[in-house]
Amino acid sequence: MSGCRVGVIYGEEMLLYSFPQPHPFRRDRIERFYEKLPELEDEFPGQIVRVKPRMATIEEVLSYHEKEYVDFVKKMSMDGYGYLDYGDTPAFKGCFEASLYVVGSTLKLVDLVMRGEIDHGFNPMGGLHHARRGRAAGFCIFNDASIAIKYLLDEVGLGEVLYVDIDAHHGDGVFYDFYYDKRLKHVDFHQDGRTLYPGTGFAHERGGGEAAGTKLNIPLMPGAGVEEFMENWEKLVERFLKDVNPEFILLQAGADGLIGDPLTGLEYTEEVHYFVARRLHKLAEETCEGRIVAMGGGGYNRDNIVKAWSAVVRALATPP
Repeated sequence: MSGCRVGVIYGEEMLLYSFPQPHPFRRDRIERFYEKLPELEDEFPGQIVRVKPRMATIEEVLSYHEKEYVDFVKKMSMDGYGYLDYGDTPAFKGCFEASLYVVGSTLKLVDLVMRGEIDHGFNPMGGLHHARRGRAAGFCIFNDASIAIKYLLDEVGLGEVLYVDIDAHHGDGVFYDFYYDKRLKHVDFHQDGRTLYPGTGFAHERGGGEAAGTKLNIPLMPGAGVEEFMENWEKLVERFLKDVNPEFILLQAGADGLIGDPLTGLEYTEEVHYFVARRLHKLAEETCEGRIVAMGGGGYNRDNIVKAWSAVVRALATPP
C-alpha cells in the first residue's frame, strides 16, 4: 500500500486563536509546529497536503452551542476584554472569528476525508474539548470536536463515531455532553481529576442510560509515563475496541502529557502519540475506509508540541 495523504490545516488564520501574554495558549504553539512542516513534507513527499482554513457558519456552531452563549462570545469579541469563563479564558478582539476558524477547519477536514479527497486530517489548532454548550472553559471557546461529532452523527447520518482523547486534561465537554448518546464511543486518557483541571473523568463513569458502557475514562496519577499508558491501553482499551465498529474516528492529540509540560504532571514521550495514532489508523482502515481526523489539543512546552504532533502526522502518513 502506498503512503496516505494527510491534510494539515495551514494558514495565518489559525494563529488568530491566541490569548494575550502571559497566557500559555498563544499563537507560537502553532507557529513552532508549522516550522517543522517542511521537514515532514520532505519525509513524506507528496503525502502532506496543506489545507486552507475556513470559517464555520453560525448555523454550524449553533448545531451544538446555545444561541445566548454564541451571542455573548460575539459581544465580548467586539469589546476585547473581560473573561468568557471564570478566569481561564480571556476575551480578546476577534476571538469570535478566531474560534469560527477552528471549528470550520475541523469540519473542512471531516468533509474532505468523507469525500475521499484526503485520507486523513490534522488540525493543530483543533481539539477545544472543554467548551460546553453554554459556556467557555479551560482556554476553549467553541468545541470543534463536539461540533464535528454532532455533524457526523446528525447531518452525515453515521451510526457510530469513535472519539479518543489523550490530552492530559479530561475532555469533559465532549464526554458529558454525549454521556447519554450511545452512538459516540469515547476513550479518554488523562491525569487524575483529583490532581488536575477540570477535576472530572473518573473510571466509574461509563455512559448513562442506553449509552452505558460506551465511554471509557482512564485517569493516571502524576508521574505516569509510557509504561503506565501502554499497560492501560492493553488491559482496558483493546477490550473496549473489540465492541466498537466506528464509521469515523476522531483523535484529540493534546501534547501536554509529555514530560516537562509546565501545567501538568504526566511523563509520556511522543512514543504514546505515535502508538495511538498508528493503532487508530489501523482500526480506521479495518472499519471505516481509513476515515480519521486528529486535532492538536493542549500542550504548553513548545518542543513537546512539535514532537507529539509530528509523531501523529507520521503515523497517519505511514500505511498501517
